[in-house]
Amino acid sequence: MTTKGRLLVATPTLLDPNFFRTVVLMLEHSDDGALGVVLNRPSELEIAETLPAWLDVTAAPAMVFVGGPVAPGSAIGLARADGDLDADGWAPVVNGLGTVDLALGPDEVRVDVTSLRVFAGYAGWTAGQLDAELAAEGWFVVDAEPEDAFVTDPEALWKAVLRRQGGTLALFANAPPHPSLN
Repeated sequence: MTTKGRLLVATPTLLDPNFFRTVVLMLEHSDDGALGVVLNRPSELEIAETLPAWLDVTAAPAMVFVGGPVAPGSAIGLARADGDLDADGWAPVVNGLGTVDLALGPDEVRVDVTSLRVFAGYAGWTAGQLDAELAAEGWFVVDAEPEDAFVTDPEALWKAVLRRQGGTLALFANAPPHPSLN
């Protein structure tokens, strides 16, 4: 199953501190592996300190987010854009969302970036690794909504995404932080 453009929502039993109660937007998923960014882990680092040229289009909170445990020194810019979606400095993912080349300035990217979120590092899986985690039911896979990447209260995203699913998945939003406390 390809997950590109979808959300991975950590199940309540996924206790790995890197992914506990995370929501991951998948940017790529192929036979070679998978890559995504954690949408609900803002850091203390402000965009104004690191990428001031991009501040005007950065979604609130204007912080660098912890995208995952892989390559924490790297930066991924996730943006919503209008215009020619086949442009230099832009790689579309899904529904007007894509990655933007942060080495370029906002005026150098040939799309009109309307919202930006910057991630330090990413969540990565080797070939077959994510598929095995999905088979072991470590993640819920759900459709992403464009605003998920730019919510103003990222800490509430995990519960919000589960609740909007309805049915059994919505019930998981009320799970205690550690199932042993139930």
